[in-house]
Amino acid sequence: MDGTLTEAKLKALAGTRSFERGQGYLDAVTGVEIGDGWITASVHGTERYEVELSLEGPQGATGACDCPYGLEGNFCKHLVALGLTVLAQQSTLPRQRESARSRARNLDAWLSALSKDELLALVREQVGQDRQLRRRLEVRAAGARGDLAEVRARIRELLDIGPFAQYGYVEYADARAYAAQAAQVVAAIDAVTDAGRADEAIDMTVQAIRLLDEAVESVDDSDGWLGEIGAGLAEAHLNACRAARPAPEALASRLVKHALGNADSICDIDPLDYEDVLGERGMTALRKLAVDAWRKRRAGWAEKSLMERLAKAGGDIDLLIAVHAADLAANGHTHLVIARELDAAGRPDEALRWAERGIRETPDLATVDTDLVDHLCERYAQAARLADVVALRREHFGARRSLRAYQQLRAAARTAEFWQDERPAALALLRTEAERGTPRRYGGSVLVDALLDDKDDEAAWEAASHCGADDRQWLELADRVRTARPADALAVYRRLAEPFIGETGNAIYEQLVGLLVSIRECHHLLGTQDELTAYIAALRGAHGRKRNLMRLMEQHGL
Repeated sequence: MDGTLTEAKLKALAGTRSFERGQGYLDAVTGVEIGDGWITASVHGTERYEVELSLEGPQGATGACDCPYGLEGNFCKHLVALGLTVLAQQSTLPRQRESARSRARNLDAWLSALSKDELLALVREQVGQDRQLRRRLEVRAAGARGDLAEVRARIRELLDIGPFAQYGYVEYADARAYAAQAAQVVAAIDAVTDAGRADEAIDMTVQAIRLLDEAVESVDDSDGWLGEIGAGLAEAHLNACRAARPAPEALASRLVKHALGNADSICDIDPLDYEDVLGERGMTALRKLAVDAWRKRRAGWAEKSLMERLAKAGGDIDLLIAVHAADLAANGHTHLVIARELDAAGRPDEALRWAERGIRETPDLATVDTDLVDHLCERYAQAARLADVVALRREHFGARRSLRAYQQLRAAARTAEFWQDERPAALALLRTEAERGTPRRYGGSVLVDALLDDKDDEAAWEAASHCGADDRQWLELADRVRTARPADALAVYRRLAEPFIGETGNAIYEQLVGLLVSIRECHHLLGTQDELTAYIAALRGAHGRKRNLMRLMEQHGL
């Protein structure tokens, strides 16, 4: 629990606003009950709300509250208040959890001591009071007595989203209740298997998976509850197959059909889990069916995935390589996957050849998977082939001409003690691109960035003046040269400040004041304090109504 529930986690779940509001409700939390993985309490706001924190759900800590905001699926201020209350009792949490476990053990001991008639009376009493419990037991009873028509009807009913979908969609607030109902399907199918009707249980599982897959499209399952039900159905199907022992070839056919035709199913039925049921005959049939399907559609994701799992399960590295090699990505990514598999199999020479082939077969190195370049450079470095590292980095930089590629070339060339010879050609390439005015998707000239990264500030300033730079680069340049060239830096700061002066908003004001502080520093260096005073006075006169701006300027002595 300590690792799951923290103030940071509460703030992430609730958001800053709800977290801050929840801090004001600490005195409103009453009736805290701590169990083994859950916490409940009442929180008094405009009304009394019941809240519950679940600490060990599929997505970690989650919460539910019956306030209007909580019913919409939000982690509300009342949940924050409960979480903070529990965190304040951090030192007592282990004792309280142990107390909850002790109560559970005592209850189990008491139930175990009851006679059959006493237990029946207790169950009947609860069934009469709890409609959901009654429905759960009814569907289990139908499965146990082999009333297959009733079980099939109840499966359809339990997976029907209608009662939970006011507008044809199950909202987050209702998803958990729907999942609790849908989960009863797994118990019903297990009951049919236990009743000796495993063949029918297999068919029921297939029906339930189809209905659940249809339902998923209309349920906000952000917390993953339906995923747990899907896993439960997969286990129920496997258990039924182990009990029924269907014909191996027929089962293999159905498993392959599901794996290839239901790749997006929430129920992950992995054919390899059925090896003990299929036996040698079934596994042989399974492999043949998988290979035949893959040969017909080598680029199919489901076909490739099944073949890869079969190859790995059988330790057949050559088959695995053949599957990958049949559908090579144009950017060399698949070559990298193959190289890594071969490395893991202890075949480094073949791995290296595949990595080099990936570079050769990529039509444009500007689009190559950069992980492939990094992988190959790492292998060259391990073999002390430093000249090859530099050559590959040079080739990659020539194609991409990005700051990152420049940095990697520089690092490689320095290691090989080539950088003094390599740098002029690299900068010349960037200078030619900058002079052409080649548009970039993000930021200004790479030449300026590269020179800044080299800490060659004067050359960067000259490049920016000659070839152009964006505002980010000019700001960094001004900061770098401010002491040596205050007049030039001042001109940059004044220009960058102008667009902000007419705008509003606290974020804008912070940027503007940051520039004004730099402008003040330049005037101090130039000895032109009177000019600064006049500039600030004019700014205050024109924008005095912007109280937040004026307050921020005062804080910085402007």
